[in-house]
Amino acid sequence: MTGNWNEIRLVVPLAALEASEAIFYELEVKGLSIEDPNDILMRKAGPLTWDFADINLFSEGPEFAVLRAYFADTLNLESQLQYIRERLEGIEKSGISLEGMQLSAKEVQEEDWATAWKQYYKPMRIGSRIVVKPTWEAYEEQAGDLVLEMDPGMAFGTGTHETTKMCLEVLQDIIHGNERVVDVGTGSGILAIAAKKLGAKEVLGVDLDPVAVEAARKNVALNELSDLEILEGNMLDVVCGTADLVIANIIADVILFMAKDVHQILVPGGLFLASGIIHLRQEDVVSGLKKAGFEVLSIFNENDWRAILARKSAG
Repeated sequence: MTGNWNEIRLVVPLAALEASEAIFYELEVKGLSIEDPNDILMRKAGPLTWDFADINLFSEGPEFAVLRAYFADTLNLESQLQYIRERLEGIEKSGISLEGMQLSAKEVQEEDWATAWKQYYKPMRIGSRIVVKPTWEAYEEQAGDLVLEMDPGMAFGTGTHETTKMCLEVLQDIIHGNERVVDVGTGSGILAIAAKKLGAKEVLGVDLDPVAVEAARKNVALNELSDLEILEGNMLDVVCGTADLVIANIIADVILFMAKDVHQILVPGGLFLASGIIHLRQEDVVSGLKKAGFEVLSIFNENDWRAILARKSAG
């Protein structure tokens, strides 16, 4: 698949990364890459980490993060840039310094950026059991490992983002075997694949984006899994029957919109794992879930992102 895309490149001080990242999730972004030096420099030592990182690896040095967002060239680029400028002004007014900030845009060919990120994507252990392994990287499997072979392509879901990592960690605690799981907004399929490898009986992944559906199906095949179906569709519209667990790593507004429908398809006592929630929207989502009939069991946090585990009443 090839075509022309608009790339918006934003360079910000590390302290402004989380707030700047949220801007792009508010837009119709089709792909987002983040070069955050702290992902390497602040990583705890372990069997899957580097002993040394060359700061020259970072294009703007160790004090700045680089965000590259990709939009269809049919959208109005100038209006997007203006929106970003206005939101950046708001960030600066809140007291976060944007000294050294750079904002630029250019047209790119899809093949220019579809594979460039691979040099930064390495095998990564998440929780006690899951190892996310890019297909092009070698990894020596250890006893007890559940290795997810992943090639996300242009779909969201490498396991490196906080929202995905939290979901992968929680899934290791809540899947006990034989569950029917629905993953809404499956992206690369990483959460659906993890659910199946953790012992779920039947898993359904759904995504509106045909590019994500194609990537997810390829990843299911790479992991040689059965009873895991990937469908193209709008949220729960293509889901039949009930589920023991629904996963939605999306954004707050979509989680709130679908909460009642999720409640309907869950069996009594069923679980809803909602992630992709920026910290400023935590209380909105908690309130919305309660109104939809859920009991909020736990709230997980990593940096400015939240994941919420809720349960449908068993009555």
